[in-house]
Amino acid sequence: MFGYVRYDLGNLFVKDLTLYKALYCGLCKGIGASCGQTARIGLSYDMTFLSALLHNMTGTDVKIERQNCFEHAVKKRPIACVDGLTEELGALNTVLVYYKLTDDRADGERTGGRRLWFRKGFRRAGKRYPELVKIVEDFMREQAAAEASKTDSPDRAADPTACMMREIARHFLKDKAGESSDELFYALGKWVYLIDALDDYDKDKKRGAYNPFLLAYGAESKAALMAERGEEIGFLFDTLFYALREGLSGVKFYFNRDLTDNVLLRGIPLETARVMKGEVPQKMQVRI
Repeated sequence: MFGYVRYDLGNLFVKDLTLYKALYCGLCKGIGASCGQTARIGLSYDMTFLSALLHNMTGTDVKIERQNCFEHAVKKRPIACVDGLTEELGALNTVLVYYKLTDDRADGERTGGRRLWFRKGFRRAGKRYPELVKIVEDFMREQAAAEASKTDSPDRAADPTACMMREIARHFLKDKAGESSDELFYALGKWVYLIDALDDYDKDKKRGAYNPFLLAYGAESKAALMAERGEEIGFLFDTLFYALREGLSGVKFYFNRDLTDNVLLRGIPLETARVMKGEVPQKMQVRI
């Protein structure tokens, strides 16, 4: 579920790459503040993007200062200062990592040791942000039920995660939430679930884990699936790109939106194309 929401570096302004890197480091510190230092190893690109998006949509200005951290102990770097939104997003990051590892363990992967790294942070998040954690828990339960039903519909399989993203956005946006933000975050959550399922097609087939694309099409491999049904699957993702654009067009931003537009309108289609082609992901430039 993590690592798919990426920017398109070739069309990203230098100022926005600087902002992204500052937010990445700021979120790392936010995780430490809300869930403890060990939980910082779960820092994700996806939550860095949410930090950029939600700071902009809530009108919460990002203050950047030159700071030190455990990785940059000698030379200070431009880092986004930790605020209340960053700390709560840090808690969300930890909760989602914990559930991701729990889900992987249920699918037969050996994640017990790694999962223990996030248990304390998960508990801290539950005590500090019970409403947010309840949203995640409720929809993770619905997601597990949908997968247990062995639905062969990618749309139905992705619906709980899509609804979770919509509810998480409502939680953070409060009175700034509306139909456009609902559409935007629902489509984003649906895309994350489906791109992860498509990327894991061969792995899930090998270990006998649930995958809606596998049940819907039954191809011997992802390569065979794309050769036989690539146009149909491409259309499915095209509908999500359209929903992202429609939701984005109705959302109010308080600051410059170049970074978030780059990710939503360029980065996500590029990542989709990469997964459909079976290419290895390129390393993100997040080090300062």
